[in-house]
Amino acid sequence: MTKSELIDILSRRQAQLAYNDVELAVKAMLEHMAQTLSNGERIEIRGFGSFSLHYRPPRVGRNPKSGEPVSLPAKYVPHFKPGKQLRERVDSAGASQLPTGRWTGVDSPA
Repeated sequence: MTKSELIDILSRRQAQLAYNDVELAVKAMLEHMAQTLSNGERIEIRGFGSFSLHYRPPRVGRNPKSGEPVSLPAKYVPHFKPGKQLRERVDSAGASQLPTGRWTGVDSPA
């Protein structure tokens, strides 16, 4: 689901709200979440999950063309940990009912 699809779905479900109001709310929420993470703070949405930053130490990588070593700096990356209710809801959908493949965002069962 894309941001545009989310806005469309929410505006249809909340018919009393104008499309532009829903769009503004979604964009404001996502911007605030991004700003919160940028400040190094954690975001917790009960029943859904939490967003935090994970530290990646510096390492030596490889240039894929030449194979030469490349020094990669340390960095922080966003991390999402699903909450118990979300994990249970996804699990109860049954892996066999979910589409799998390269572009679905769902890995096929091992």
